[in-house]
Amino acid sequence: MKKERHIKILSLIEKNAIDTQEELMNKLRESGFEVTQATVSRDIKELRLVKILSEGGGYRYAAPDKEESAMENKYRAILRQSVRDVDSAGNIVVVKCYNGMANAACAAVDSIHTAGIVGTLAGDDTIFVLLKTEEAALQFAKEFKNYYA
Repeated sequence: MKKERHIKILSLIEKNAIDTQEELMNKLRESGFEVTQATVSRDIKELRLVKILSEGGGYRYAAPDKEESAMENKYRAILRQSVRDVDSAGNIVVVKCYNGMANAACAAVDSIHTAGIVGTLAGDDTIFVLLKTEEAALQFAKEFKNYYA
């Protein structure tokens, strides 16, 4: 069901100038999908939709370009092959990697552009990710585990 919904979302934003989650939710419901705002929000995040300037001067949702998507796949592959474990303490996330892999994995982390990241630091097998708050660190660690898994 999620895959079909994602396909429908991509079709809807390609054909319509949708600029809010509520509008997207309504279009999905009109198409027969029973969705909540939380589901639409997660879908937008998972599809990595971006807002671009529309012809009318406002903003609308769009899918990331293919080159960006290809790079994301490369980064995800690097993370899958490099990362062993993720944990957090306070507002710091510690990413444990296989020996010699932390620099490549850290470059992939830097490319993700997650809100709340203050900076990253890589050693040989460990990455420190400094986030603004403890809550942001917990959320990042949780999402990051899903990203490289």
